[in-house]
Amino acid sequence: MKKEKTIYFEMLFNVSPEEIWRAWTTPEGIKSFFAPACNIDIRPDGDYEILFNPDAPDGKKGAEGVKVMAVQPNNFFSFTWNSPPHLPSVRNQKTHVVLLFHPEGAGTRMRLHHDGWGAGGEWDDAYDYFVRAWGDIVLPRLKYRFETGPVDWANPPGRDVLDVLK
Repeated sequence: MKKEKTIYFEMLFNVSPEEIWRAWTTPEGIKSFFAPACNIDIRPDGDYEILFNPDAPDGKKGAEGVKVMAVQPNNFFSFTWNSPPHLPSVRNQKTHVVLLFHPEGAGTRMRLHHDGWGAGGEWDDAYDYFVRAWGDIVLPRLKYRFETGPVDWANPPGRDVLDVLK
């Protein structure tokens, strides 16, 4: 049997599960580390659109058409996800992201699982893209948000700063 591809990251944060939860599930939280705009409704089948380029034409703004799958406040959160606009053959197909928040000492261990990948062509490109996006940008920005402050979207932290936070 062929092994399924899954992106997996875990990171320890020196904040409570409630603080991590709010970062992922409120407009203020999303704007503090993930993207400059969003359209979210944190309930099963609610919207979870993360808009990296909010002024772009529809279909090119970011994670559009993405939906919440399951919610357990401060513990568990899952949502569908889509590929970036530059990968059109897989853009309208959805993958799955699961976030788990576990208290650990005075902080929280967060685990991210991203699965539902096809094979070959743009599927492989999308997988490689998200290994880098989650590991080199999104999760380090979340750490930056808690250690330094919210991301200034007019001047976001560069790779040099984010690499130190991994």
